[in-house]
Amino acid sequence: MKPSVHDTYGSLGLLVELFVDLWSIMTSPVRILGIDPGLRRTGWGLITAQGTKLTYGACGIVTSDGDLPLALRLRELFEGIGRVVATQQPDEVAVEETFVNKDAQATLKLGHARAMALVVPALAGLPVFEYAANLIKKTVAGSGHAEKVQIQAMVRFLLPKAEFRVADAADALAIAITHASHRDSHALRKAHLPAGKRANLTGQAAAGQGLEGKGFSAATAARIEAALAKQN
Repeated sequence: MKPSVHDTYGSLGLLVELFVDLWSIMTSPVRILGIDPGLRRTGWGLITAQGTKLTYGACGIVTSDGDLPLALRLRELFEGIGRVVATQQPDEVAVEETFVNKDAQATLKLGHARAMALVVPALAGLPVFEYAANLIKKTVAGSGHAEKVQIQAMVRFLLPKAEFRVADAADALAIAITHASHRDSHALRKAHLPAGKRANLTGQAAAGQGLEGKGFSAATAARIEAALAKQN
């Protein structure tokens, strides 16, 4: 077996390996799907990031019928987001974290919608990242308290070809832009995982093989297993 750079040059070699890995991650084109969860309207936006270059792909919304029971509305979101993932074929997905407000019922409903936004790409085996609303605003507009109009203006500036008619789609593109700006930090964090942590992730992926027949179908068990394996 050919020795690694780390084996040959020690700590310096490890730094070189890390730099090469990061360079590969940040210079290879990646399709990022941003999702802005909402029970009535869930926005989505796709961009391609290659280094510091951002290219607009597509955007839109997934809606649910307000006259239907909650369970059926969530099914509509689940199926709609699934169609977006299948059609747009993203490499990574970014979702906005739940914003807790004074209306507990509204927050709970938003949490249900956000669960759909998280689980659909996860079942497809895609890495999913979460970002707080203030971080998204600060990344895109330079202020954690920026107004929606400012966010939309900056999205248009960063993605001149972007076409969106509703704020939800613009917010989703802002989420995707935020992930593009923070991908390097995620790569560093993964590279610095302790050996024990990496082994634990491997064990989790192996454990996924036992999911079939325990409340999961064979197809679902396989998707969960693949998703866990990708984290290693």
